[in-house]
Amino acid sequence: MSGQKPSLKSGASSQSRFQVAVVTEASSTTPASASTDGSRAQDESKGRSRVVGLHSTGTGHTHISDSHSNTYYMRTFGHNTIDAVPNIEFYRQTAAPFGEKLTRPSLSELHDELDKVTTTPVDGLANGEEPSAAEEAAALAAKEGKGGTVKFGWIKGVLIRCMLNIWGVMLFIRMSWIVGQAGIGRLRITPTADFNFTFLFVLSGLCVPGLTIAIILMATLVTTITGLSTSAIATNAFILKSYLSAINPVCPCCPGGAYYLISRSLGPEFGGSIGLIFAFANAVAVAMYVVGFAETVVEMLNDVDALMTDELNDIRIVGTLTVILLLGISVAGMEWEAKAQIVLLVILLGAIVNYFLGSFMPTEHKEPKGFFGYHTAILLENLVPDFRDEETFFSVFAIFFPAATGILAGANISGDLTDPQSAIPKGTLLAILITGLTYVAIAISAGSCIVRDATGDVNDTVSDTVNCTDAACTLGYDFSICKEGGCQYGLMNDFQVMSLVSGFGPLITAGIFSATLSSALASLVSAPKVFQALCKDNIYPGLSVFAKGYGKNNEPLRGYVLTFAIGLAFILIAELNIIAPIISNFFLASYALINFSVFHASMANSPGWRPSFKYYNMWVSLAGAILCCVVMFVINWWAALVTLLIILALYIYVSYKKPDVNWGSSTQALIYNQALTHCLNLTGVEDHVKNFRPQCLVLAGYPNARPALLQLVHSFTKNIGLMVCGHVKTVSRRPNFKEVLQDHARCQRWLNKKRIKAFYTPVFSDNLRHGAQLLLQAVGLGRLKPNTLVMGFKNNWSDGDMRDVEIYINAIHDAFDLQFGVAILRLQEGLDISHIQGQGTCHHLRENPGTAGDWKGNDISAGKPGAKTGPDTKSPLSLTDQRLLESSQQFKKKQGKGTIDVWWLFDDGGLTLLIPYLLTNRSKWGDCRIRVFIGGKINRIDHDRRVMATLLSRFRIDFSDINVLGDINTKPKNKLTFKELIEPYRLKEDDMEQEAAERLKAQEPWRITDNELELYKAKTNRQIRLNELLKEHSSTAKLIVMSMPLARKGTVSSALYMCWLETLSKDLPPLLLVRGNHQSVLTFYS
Repeated sequence: MSGQKPSLKSGASSQSRFQVAVVTEASSTTPASASTDGSRAQDESKGRSRVVGLHSTGTGHTHISDSHSNTYYMRTFGHNTIDAVPNIEFYRQTAAPFGEKLTRPSLSELHDELDKVTTTPVDGLANGEEPSAAEEAAALAAKEGKGGTVKFGWIKGVLIRCMLNIWGVMLFIRMSWIVGQAGIGRLRITPTADFNFTFLFVLSGLCVPGLTIAIILMATLVTTITGLSTSAIATNAFILKSYLSAINPVCPCCPGGAYYLISRSLGPEFGGSIGLIFAFANAVAVAMYVVGFAETVVEMLNDVDALMTDELNDIRIVGTLTVILLLGISVAGMEWEAKAQIVLLVILLGAIVNYFLGSFMPTEHKEPKGFFGYHTAILLENLVPDFRDEETFFSVFAIFFPAATGILAGANISGDLTDPQSAIPKGTLLAILITGLTYVAIAISAGSCIVRDATGDVNDTVSDTVNCTDAACTLGYDFSICKEGGCQYGLMNDFQVMSLVSGFGPLITAGIFSATLSSALASLVSAPKVFQALCKDNIYPGLSVFAKGYGKNNEPLRGYVLTFAIGLAFILIAELNIIAPIISNFFLASYALINFSVFHASMANSPGWRPSFKYYNMWVSLAGAILCCVVMFVINWWAALVTLLIILALYIYVSYKKPDVNWGSSTQALIYNQALTHCLNLTGVEDHVKNFRPQCLVLAGYPNARPALLQLVHSFTKNIGLMVCGHVKTVSRRPNFKEVLQDHARCQRWLNKKRIKAFYTPVFSDNLRHGAQLLLQAVGLGRLKPNTLVMGFKNNWSDGDMRDVEIYINAIHDAFDLQFGVAILRLQEGLDISHIQGQGTCHHLRENPGTAGDWKGNDISAGKPGAKTGPDTKSPLSLTDQRLLESSQQFKKKQGKGTIDVWWLFDDGGLTLLIPYLLTNRSKWGDCRIRVFIGGKINRIDHDRRVMATLLSRFRIDFSDINVLGDINTKPKNKLTFKELIEPYRLKEDDMEQEAAERLKAQEPWRITDNELELYKAKTNRQIRLNELLKEHSSTAKLIVMSMPLARKGTVSSALYMCWLETLSKDLPPLLLVRGNHQSVLTFYS
């Protein structure tokens, strides 16, 4: 074997995904033969892995050859191993391009022994192996055959969509009215005879902004900050495609993005509340756009004297017919919507250009209606505000603000963008800039060429007898009669004045129609889609009826009907100036939460928050959120208050219901961050008696195996101290850690579902003692670690192996060694119900909880823990099991009037007294009163009672009675039962030789020696006597809390100690034996 290393030989060919070829290094092995062997092995392999031959040429150089060819170094790295190279497909949440989703090999597949791996290939390709050209062509053809998804660039996908949504009804039929109400601005300039108009026109855009420009800039500021926040959220991950495709696989761009952005960022509490608000806002927006369309139609009918009734009712009629038509189009399908975007934009751009061209072409027949072209006098007159009809700056802002919405149109289709991380910020912010400049330009233009009031009568010219000072007077017209009201033309009276100014009026009408109908249609589609998305998330179970979709597009027909009903109700108002502020309120709330979500995510400092868009600031986002809230209250304080109360109510509802969703929200990240910070802060704080809390490690096994134990401990630790459900699992083989993790998750979910505030922590060990040692030493984090061990009493100890008793008692000794307090609960019926059919599963937690993998020794209560009950077989319960089930639920229900008897015989620091006090603070135990029993002398009973009363009053612990027991040390009445109990466990060393006795004691250390019995005779008599006193005084108590007797380690055998505990607690109401660690947990000092 000299010069030759051992070779690794594979066995028979396996059909699993793991194939291992022969790897040899020998001077006698030639590359050719190795290659041949490798090829044969590769032909037999059907798995993902490649086979590599490793061989030496005998010259000191080692060659590695591929099993298919000798061009190893020309292959892609990773082709010869099942270990995965980084691949974007592994991180997607949607299906892979070639059909089934690609997944990386699990850790078990890479780490476990080959004979234990049975996983089969999932994709048919070796990891790291590229598909062939034919495979790629076939995949591409299949994708094209199915109609591949069209990707949009930033212009068509974001810029155009945002501008179409922002340029809406307000641009053409309310912008002029806003200028008339608020004025362009204030200029402290005194015009002279040779004052240059052009200079004034330019200066008006550079001076301190006036009210109209201030309104536009304020709205633009809100949308700009929100646009920055939206860009940050949208570029933090590839967030919308898979989700929106699940809602609508054909048109994933339809649902609005605000709900998704907020819910996935802030969590279901905020997302669910704002989802309803946002869906409702879109439904009301349908009414706003339809009413704007109807106003234009009615104006046209009025011009030709074709009104059906009156203007208000005609708006209602036209609006109702329009929304019915739009509903039919929405239900029929929206596949043409994307193709119509450019056409609609061309019409809008044409209408805007048409207006500006017309503003430079005044005609005489338009002058009576208030349009004179650009004049300095008109500009100066319109600089100052002239609020009428009780309008104010903020009421006008509320009407204008819907004109600035629509900035989420690009983010809504994030999944359909070629490069959303670049397109959304670029397109959204540029759209805000372009539309903002457009609104400012139209405001200045309209205020410079149109007077506020005009009669429309060509005969209203200036006469010498009338003293006229208005701007119109300088241009030859006297409209002073309009001060009395009744005029129909001018900025303040004619909502269609832009059609008058334009060079070709019908084009403005076409622009209004395209803006209003496209926006109305988009809102009519968006509202039910957002609502459907909300219902599919099952945040509000009662609304799940609206989650159902119909047809290939998964259309939410029920949502369409609901949106139609809401929209129709607001259409019947028929007043655009009333509808617009309602929408402003809801959109401002949405924008406030979007901005707050960015601040919240940044504050949480989560590693998952890493937007590719860097031009945002958490404090700017917070300022934007505050600005939105302030504007909401300034616009309409009571409407803002109602909106916030609705959001708060929905937030509280969702927080209480706790929907089963996990979106990795910033709320979760912030909670973790705060918890970590507080835990670290606690490590620098020394323990103080005033801050002591019972933090319990409960050895309960599976959480539902001993419900009485968990319920009692939970009663005095809920919202006060830590509770950890420890589970010691003993296995004879290596545990399946994947199943362990699944078990852990199921147990924790069971605790959460039962509203038990506790952590479930399992450990694997060879016995209870070693497992308990692991838990006692390792469980906890900093100051958040248990200080009290709670166990169930081992009812069946005398029927089992005494080695289990030795382990059980030693676990108690270990707890004391580690300075833990110890509490042991005993119910006469027992604690463990896992052997009863249907009781050992936490909703399929474990089908057979007492089978292999769960140590019987940890079932420290009555019953046979290893008994199997088939999940499909049902048999009537025995009377014993019925009583056990009833007993297991006794601490779950409210305790009636009664007493908690505290037998505080030995001072352990006060834990024996503190636990009953905490129990009486709970509503379940509120009707119970504390009775205190203490030991004393016959001749000092009154004195001892007064001393204890003084101590309890200083501890501020209420009590109903204090009983001093002066006869504890008297001789017990019946010692025969105890003698019978210990008889099987006595060593009886007098009946055997000393060597044999020592050998038996070493083999069975629980044996009780005669010397031991004699040494602890007084203590034994005390336990017997205490049981007699307990039966005499506390037989009717709801709960007995008693000082637990101690046994000196190494001196008192486990059998004798167990007999003491058995004798003390036998045939009594629920008994909790408590022994603190003798450190004070109560104090009366401040």
